[in-house]
Amino acid sequence: MKIQQVAAQLYTVRDFAKTPAEIASTLKRIRAIGYQAVQLSGLGPIPDGELVALLKGEGLTCCATHEDSDLIVNEPQRVVEHLRELGCPLTAYAWPAGIKFDTLPDVKSFAKRLNAAGKVLHDAGQILCYHNHHIEFRRLAGKPILEILFDETDPRYLQGEPDTYWVQHGGGDPVEWCHRLKGRLPILHMKDYTVTTENKVTFAEIGNGNLDWSRIIPAAEAAGCQWFCVEQDTCRGDPFDSLKQSFEYTRDHICSV
Repeated sequence: MKIQQVAAQLYTVRDFAKTPAEIASTLKRIRAIGYQAVQLSGLGPIPDGELVALLKGEGLTCCATHEDSDLIVNEPQRVVEHLRELGCPLTAYAWPAGIKFDTLPDVKSFAKRLNAAGKVLHDAGQILCYHNHHIEFRRLAGKPILEILFDETDPRYLQGEPDTYWVQHGGGDPVEWCHRLKGRLPILHMKDYTVTTENKVTFAEIGNGNLDWSRIIPAAEAAGCQWFCVEQDTCRGDPFDSLKQSFEYTRDHICSV
């Protein structure tokens, strides 16, 4: 993994990116930390052209986005057009809003919708990924729901954006899931996992938690991962400081020269 492949997930700093002016300031601060790429998510309204100009001005690559869940499955052509405007070929379905996982038919029906949406993106030269949380590790018919979703979809039309924290929180193994998604893993969400003094699990900066990055990153690379996206859903302090800590640890202890 090279430092150029490490991106900041802007959902981490969503509270500081609600207006075009705030987005401009946020991108400048992200670039000052050292990140050369970002994943767009959680931003306030801003015209695509203005956003592209801001990214270009800071020398930042838009490596991926998160798009509205309903838009992906119901109007995938609009997603295609949005990604074209951004010059970005990769997006992810971030959260199963309003989706029932009660039965195997429910999950298979959802997989069919994801597959159809992913085909629209694939035909346009783009990639749809699925971003997991812990809920997809509930088991149905002897398998985690996440495994069923990937079994029931075409690898060309649905790929993975595994989130290391949520895989761990769901009882999965991030390394195993990198192996499982070989050839189907263009982007990884790097998020560490720790236990507080109140004995509660929570998010942590990379290197401040319990995940074994010395095994996770090589497994992701072997699976074909191109982007390693740092995200922290909530931060105990300033989220920019958290992104800086994660970047510096990644640069100094994980990245190759």
